[in-house]
Amino acid sequence: MPSPAPLATRAIALALCGLFAFAASAALAENKPAADKSGSDASAAKRKVVGAYGDWAVYDAGSGKDRVCYVAAKPAQRDPDDLKRDPGYAFITERPSEGARNEVSFIMGFDVGAPDAESEGDSKDKKDSKDKKDSKEKKTKLVTPTAEIGDSHYQLMAKGANLWMRNAAQESALVAEMRKNKTLVLKATSKKGNLTTDTYSLSGFDQALDRVLKDCPSGG
Repeated sequence: MPSPAPLATRAIALALCGLFAFAASAALAENKPAADKSGSDASAAKRKVVGAYGDWAVYDAGSGKDRVCYVAAKPAQRDPDDLKRDPGYAFITERPSEGARNEVSFIMGFDVGAPDAESEGDSKDKKDSKDKKDSKEKKTKLVTPTAEIGDSHYQLMAKGANLWMRNAAQESALVAEMRKNKTLVLKATSKKGNLTTDTYSLSGFDQALDRVLKDCPSGG
């Protein structure tokens, strides 16, 4: 089994996925592939929306050994609905040339706060902020980000507005459950302590992932 990709590599991949997320929204809304707008834009020629299945869009980018495929979706529901934040997205990415399969990631649309966030992200100001942090903990309740599906709960790791599986070895188990269930619930707090609950519909996820595995098979 291939080793999980380094966090820096995953962060870059997730950022690239985020660049395509708004196009995914349009494709999902229409339940059909987005129109080809390549024109003279060289970068547009390297990525495209392959299709849409239920609430999930299928993408690919690059070609040959550098080809990357992924499925993306927006939450069907965000609670509370009156909280200001950027859009959220879920991604399952396949990068065969790097041995990355079933790579799970999320964009929350706000900087995620977690009880141990400092140990996972930047800790330059750890000493200076310790006293302030301790004084705020009484007012701000931070929870560990989680993905909940069926009877299973998976802990997530936060860096900025992005989330990954804390235990990358559990990614395939989560994806398998996503194939069988109807909804996936994501919970995370902002650094201000505001809890967001994102509910993703899994309608079409099974078919979308099958298309991704067909387009980006093992071995590239």
